[in-house]
Amino acid sequence: MSELKKEITLISGVGQLSTTLLGTGLFMVPAIAAGIAGQLSLWAWVILFFAICPIALTFAQLGKRYPNAGGTAFFVRQAFDKRLEKSVAWLFVSVIPVGVPAAVALAAGFLQQLLPSAINSALFAQVLTVVLLVTVNLAGTKSSGRLQTVIALSIFALVAAFWWQGDVGHSDIIMPSLSSDGLWNIGAALAVMFWCFVGIEAFAHMGEEFKNPQRDFPIAILIGSFVAGATYWACSVVILKFNAYGAEGFDSASIPWLAEQLFGSQFKIVISVLGFAACFASVNLYTQSLSRMVWAQAREYKPNSALARVSIKGVPANATLVVGAILLLSCLFGQLSGLDLEFFLKLANGIFVLVYLLAMLSAYKLLKGFGKALAAISLLLCTAVFICLGWSMLYALGVFSLLCLPWHKLRRNKSASTEPS
Repeated sequence: MSELKKEITLISGVGQLSTTLLGTGLFMVPAIAAGIAGQLSLWAWVILFFAICPIALTFAQLGKRYPNAGGTAFFVRQAFDKRLEKSVAWLFVSVIPVGVPAAVALAAGFLQQLLPSAINSALFAQVLTVVLLVTVNLAGTKSSGRLQTVIALSIFALVAAFWWQGDVGHSDIIMPSLSSDGLWNIGAALAVMFWCFVGIEAFAHMGEEFKNPQRDFPIAILIGSFVAGATYWACSVVILKFNAYGAEGFDSASIPWLAEQLFGSQFKIVISVLGFAACFASVNLYTQSLSRMVWAQAREYKPNSALARVSIKGVPANATLVVGAILLLSCLFGQLSGLDLEFFLKLANGIFVLVYLLAMLSAYKLLKGFGKALAAISLLLCTAVFICLGWSMLYALGVFSLLCLPWHKLRRNKSASTEPS
């Protein structure tokens, strides 16, 4: 078997994307944004959603026309050439050792609160998280989609419970008046909040597994992005109402604090379970997309290799195991070395935005009419964000430049020079 199973429906697609976009962000970013912009953060969420719409719509157009497990790399190949496709593919894969382990560590932080004291350690929680990720991925996209749909519904139920128990009224959702001074604070908040919508590029790798990609893939992106944006805004309303922001402790604990205030300390374990589930769902889609990128490259360039094989459940099992092994090694290295996880996340962000930028550049060349105009707007937005990344932008460019070097020619020349004359 060399083809992925087409098991993703519209509902499971919406569930996968919305949980990926919410993920760890819901437990941190609304409080951080409120600390930067206060009540004006409500406007920042609205602005961010309208800014992300062109990018989401462009990915929807690309995924509809080119449903392929290669994702952005495949789009680049259609627009340019195979050599650049390889560079983009391995640029995306290069996020494994720097970005995904940091997200695994965040998920494991919630899991630790649920483990008995005998096995309650950060490293064990991370290893257990990776094992669960690999297990869920090997079970197939249908099972994974159902799990993430349940997680998404649980997150929505939590935010709805906050509104109900917190007695959120009309006065709490009135948008504050804007001023020229406030625009600077909104801009500063947007720089942080943009990362809540990093994940659409990973979802592009799942297009080939939709039962009806031409119809359901673009709808899933649009609905998933809207649901995530609305959930972030609704969560911010509660955080602002109860002033659960402005202190460093709130940056990662505003949701648990709110739950304790509204429902009592006995609700703490529910938050730990939901926090782990949300973080797990976010990392799960990235694990899926990374394994499919490895599989797609093997299928294209080494079709007889073990990495190009698909299991009886229609899953790239060998590629998934390879990604899982790299994750375990990365988590072990990060834990033993004591390197700053925030540092890893900044490196990963640079790679993600560069991938977005290359996808929009490909879309500008491939699409026509309205799609081309959307791609142009998206390209300008991604370029602006990329410039604002600072030093992490340079890291992404450095990695991409190394990948673009003609390594095949260098190997050929080296082989030629070692042959006897």
